[in-house]
Amino acid sequence: MITLTRNIKKSNDVNGQNNKRISIRDKLLVKEIQEMELCKPSSVTCEFPDSNNLSEFYIIVTPGDESLWRNGSFKFLVTVNEDYNMIPPTVKCLTKVLHPNISSNGDVCLSLLRLNSIDGTSWLPTRRMKDVMFALNSLFSDLVDFSDPLNVELAEEYSKDSEKAKMKIREYVLKHAR
Repeated sequence: MITLTRNIKKSNDVNGQNNKRISIRDKLLVKEIQEMELCKPSSVTCEFPDSNNLSEFYIIVTPGDESLWRNGSFKFLVTVNEDYNMIPPTVKCLTKVLHPNISSNGDVCLSLLRLNSIDGTSWLPTRRMKDVMFALNSLFSDLVDFSDPLNVELAEEYSKDSEKAKMKIREYVLKHAR
């Protein structure tokens, strides 16, 4: 993050001219990632595989003891395209997880990550990366939604026998998310 900030400053300072055009997305991301780092909860960490590229990074969520997914660690790949902040980032769960709002191939069902949603909480240009981070963290607590699932099979199983479904989730966490 610091490297990209330094590169932006250097590119603007060379002979008083801008030798390399820095995208609006990158300028926004520098500020938003710094903001995200300052306010992230203890259950979240962020990893940047390339400090010169803030448009692709990982958010790792480790749910608390009150969560069905406790003792697990869930890695999400966040990809931000050039049209950010007019369109939301793409988020993919890389950890195998049994969750009503995450598909078996890692697709994440969050209104925040859609351009339009029925509930009015879709992506808006005023949203920020910290909102994405908090939403991913909340997927394992207050945003769990068995009534509007992406994983229909798990939601049906939960409606038939919630205790059995909870045990299955806990076993899955121990097997795949440690």
